[in-house]
Amino acid sequence: MSGAAAGVLRFSEERDPAVLAQFVRLRVIDPEGAYWRRGIEAATRWLRETGNTVLRVPYTYSTPEDWGGIGGHPLGRWVAEQRRAYGAGTLEAKRVVELEQLGMVWSERDAAWDDGMSVARSYAAVHGHFLPPVTAVWEDYPIGVWGKNARAAARRAAENAELRAAGRPVRSAAGAMPQARRDELDAIDPGWCPAWDTTWQRCYRLVHNHVQAGATVPTAAGTVVVQGEDLGRWVTSQQHGWEQLLAAQQWLLENTLGLTPAEKETAGRPVPRAQDAKWATNLAAARQFHAREGHLKVPRKHIEHLEAETDPSGRQNGADGVVEVKLGTWLDNVRKRADKLTEQRRADLDAIGMRW
Repeated sequence: MSGAAAGVLRFSEERDPAVLAQFVRLRVIDPEGAYWRRGIEAATRWLRETGNTVLRVPYTYSTPEDWGGIGGHPLGRWVAEQRRAYGAGTLEAKRVVELEQLGMVWSERDAAWDDGMSVARSYAAVHGHFLPPVTAVWEDYPIGVWGKNARAAARRAAENAELRAAGRPVRSAAGAMPQARRDELDAIDPGWCPAWDTTWQRCYRLVHNHVQAGATVPTAAGTVVVQGEDLGRWVTSQQHGWEQLLAAQQWLLENTLGLTPAEKETAGRPVPRAQDAKWATNLAAARQFHAREGHLKVPRKHIEHLEAETDPSGRQNGADGVVEVKLGTWLDNVRKRADKLTEQRRADLDAIGMRW
């Protein structure tokens, strides 16, 4: 509590009526107004300190603690809130004028891009890549969805470029990413928009980072789990599914990780690649349900819709590349044969609250 507030609340002493009235107005009657004034003060100082002439504040930015009464203010989010209110038509006219005097950028599209880029840089700095799952939320921002939309826009631009090069008509340039924005994301992570699914690329990058840090390539399931990905299991599945990989993927695995195809048979029997892939898909669906609902109490008839890029098997058996997993049925079946599960598979389910 500030010294001024403490003085007002010390009832054993005389209080200045004007100070008391201001305290009640700001803390009781009009706390939102106080939040507004704090934002304006923080924005004004940000412009002065940075030398900017427009109020385009990164979404993740908070004012330094040493800025006194406005220290620690989430200025980036505050600016985004005002922009949303303006777009909804709920921002008071006098506040619109005040923000415009500070050089407010009202464009939702440009501001949304800047906000996403700010969070993308933060995510990549911590994770070592910009390949977030679609469900990822970072700093209260749905960066997974933003990244998915950005990849779709980049791929649309690439498709249009191929059509033009072939002398064929382009139906529409709407939704295509400008090259300047592609360059911004390439600067964060050159592999952010691969030709294949992002789950594969994310696991590859995590294994590559693991090796770059001085470790060896993991080859056993459960030995190395990073950012929720079982790297040993992934490496093994690539070796056994070598023929299904694109030539570029094979080149990456062979020349950067030193991997080679696995023998087609082990102990005289084919490697059960399909069964492992199916288990991985069902487990991914269970993890998605748990992350969303906070538990694994799945109704018997529940069907979980898993986006293709989060499906470890890479198959697409639904509309728009969505994999339908009969999660409730699968969990019931798993319980019935719990005694036949490997220790690793039981541990994977225990980690997300499996009720046996």
